[in-house]
Amino acid sequence: MRSLQQIAAVVAMNLYTLPQRLGTSLVTVIGIAGVVGVLICILAMAVGFARTVAGTGRPDRVIVLSDGALSESLSSIPREAALNIINGPGVKKDAGGRPIAAAEVLAQIQRPRGGSANPTNVTLRGVGATESLLRPEIHIVEGRMFRPAVHELIVGRNAQREYSGLDVGSDLSFQNGDWQVVGIFDTGRGDLHDAEIRADNETLLSAYQRNWFQSVTALLERPESFEQLKKALSEDPTLHVDVHRESEYFATQSKSLGTVLKAIGYFVGGVMAIGALFAALNAMYTTVSARAIEIATLRAIGFGAAPVVISVLAEALLLSLAGAFVGALLAWIFFDGHTTSMMSGSGAQTQLAFAFAVTPELIVVGIVWALLIGLVGGLVPAIRAARLPVAAALRAAVA
Repeated sequence: MRSLQQIAAVVAMNLYTLPQRLGTSLVTVIGIAGVVGVLICILAMAVGFARTVAGTGRPDRVIVLSDGALSESLSSIPREAALNIINGPGVKKDAGGRPIAAAEVLAQIQRPRGGSANPTNVTLRGVGATESLLRPEIHIVEGRMFRPAVHELIVGRNAQREYSGLDVGSDLSFQNGDWQVVGIFDTGRGDLHDAEIRADNETLLSAYQRNWFQSVTALLERPESFEQLKKALSEDPTLHVDVHRESEYFATQSKSLGTVLKAIGYFVGGVMAIGALFAALNAMYTTVSARAIEIATLRAIGFGAAPVVISVLAEALLLSLAGAFVGALLAWIFFDGHTTSMMSGSGAQTQLAFAFAVTPELIVVGIVWALLIGLVGGLVPAIRAARLPVAAALRAAVA
């Protein structure tokens, strides 16, 4: 009990005198806030990207690509093969008996990002007449749906926000024709499709003078129908395709880049943490020097080494926690929900617009990161304080 009372008394005394060391304390807080803020921002980019891509899929939808294709942009499915896939077993039918599936076309058009004159590629997807049943999560929130056989487009909400000239009524010129934006759509969950532009698939094929599709997307009668459809398509000698459950396909697409972004975040955070660590060491050494006489006096009247060590560590951890709070708060205020874009896809230089996601888990990671910096930065000065020669410190005070 006496040891606990000593620890409480020394820690309270140390924290009470903290305002006297405000300058060095602020250096530590600001340094750690920078580390935590940058770490959370980069990881929030990775989380936002993964959510956007992986959140696109559903377990009761399949995406069919040509054999060996790693992504839609590298796939090519002839028209005849696409018709066989659409009519495969296990595909759900609408009230009129038509399969709820569509052969889809992918292309890219160039649009400048907001505030920039440099154009970047934006995904243009040609979809079928069953789109409202195939992807019921997509809703027109402004304007109307495009009409078949007409050069009309609808634009995802994220794409509209990120790129200029994509509002309702805007005219776009590409493939020797003029196209008009007639609607804005939103999935309500900020997924991959929110970053796309859409048109009628047959109209798009005609404009690009193609006779093949990139993929076929189909709604299953039930999630368990996946194996039935996959078996039938794999055993068809006229088809050379790979069948993927949509949720698994998009999760795979997001995994590699998400891992790279996380690695970058921890690398940059680690480099910055080294700087913050030296700031913490400097602040704690300054604290020990300023409290040398006080520490020597406490030791002379019977206080043990443990209360001194814990008091220095408590200050270091408190400053680290303050820095973590500031960094996390700034990251949340300025970056949570902020829309950006980056290159996405294998073999296609296409920009994907997505929103940063500052999650509670990332804030916890930032706090743990900060506390580790504070622990390492405060441990050596704390040990030095405990080993401070009592007689030498008291003689220095008298002199």
